[in-house]
Amino acid sequence: MSSLNSWFEKGMTKDSYISSMQTHKENLQSVYEKFQLTEQDKLELASVKEKNLRAIVLTADWCGDAMVNLPILMKMGEEANIDIRYLIRDENLELMDQYLTNGKARSIPIFIFINQAGEEVAKWGPRAPVVQSFVDELRNTMPAKEDPSYEAAFKLFAETLASRFTTDETLWAQIKEDLINAIN
Repeated sequence: MSSLNSWFEKGMTKDSYISSMQTHKENLQSVYEKFQLTEQDKLELASVKEKNLRAIVLTADWCGDAMVNLPILMKMGEEANIDIRYLIRDENLELMDQYLTNGKARSIPIFIFINQAGEEVAKWGPRAPVVQSFVDELRNTMPAKEDPSYEAAFKLFAETLASRFTTDETLWAQIKEDLINAIN
């Protein structure tokens, strides 16, 4: 497997990524401001500091999952000294296509944790299992795409996700736990 260092070097910093955002910027910043790590989280992340990890994030500002997962990763990265770089999915398909969900979907965000040599040590995304279950349950209530009511139902689905993703601190804690488990 070739080094991921060149992808990391190509990525945007947190500030560059956030300033480039056109969609979900306020929601991402809101989650970032409200999300807090516990003392226990900080203890668990202390051992991650020693690994000297970096992360490559495949993302896009329109993605609701990225809107909730990125700020949690950002806070964890600050605590564990993980240097994080952001790549826009559709501008980096060569890398994205190496991290397809179920071998076919370009689902994001994808977090690729690498060591200093550029070797992958962990991968996470696009969702924590508990979030996937919630999304699946909600999706099961949707009409078929051919159904005339689909568009309105999808809009409500997206609004429901965005609302829960920006306010549900229990969900944030579950995402954080899944991320900590991935890198510990």
